[in-house]
Amino acid sequence: MAYSNFTLAAVLSTFQLEKVESIGLFSEVETVVPSADLTTELKKKVPLATTIGTEKARSELIVANILVELREHCKQRISFFSGIDFNVDAENGLVGVCDFLVSLSPGQIVLEAPVIMLVEAKKEDLIGGLGQCVAEMLAAQYFNAEKGNNVSQIYGAVTSGTDWLFLKLEEKCLEIDLTIYPIALCDKILGILSDMVAQKA
Repeated sequence: MAYSNFTLAAVLSTFQLEKVESIGLFSEVETVVPSADLTTELKKKVPLATTIGTEKARSELIVANILVELREHCKQRISFFSGIDFNVDAENGLVGVCDFLVSLSPGQIVLEAPVIMLVEAKKEDLIGGLGQCVAEMLAAQYFNAEKGNNVSQIYGAVTSGTDWLFLKLEEKCLEIDLTIYPIALCDKILGILSDMVAQKA
């Protein structure tokens, strides 16, 4: 089994997680004004990614740009990785490739703990991507503990590039924010991502 095989129901049952659904979990977070460069890039690339319509296009043309902006906003104190193997616990199925993974280490050559956020890109079905994202978040918990970095909160996002849905995992409690943030609210999306990183940076 791998991350991509987990449904939300399966991951909740397998790892005995408590699920809490809420609306506006991150609504109080302050916005971060996107740079002129990001605004220009998104204006060009969002229509193109939407027209191409594949997960790969959305990842490369939208999501990667948002995470580069996040790294710049954080003065490059964080690192992010795209499409890397994150094999943590084969026995429990916590293996596979993560679309995007954010670490609080500034080192960009080798992934180091603590891993703080997983971003899973999907073509359209955000809810369908929850199981995979949560499994990756659990793997981050295990990975951090193995490295002696017991980060209390792990964050996740499932995104089509044009829509973003956010999650938080603390011990065995999974909180899912049912609010969908469209890319038109890029400043809010950046604010939420920045807040997630800042809480542990």
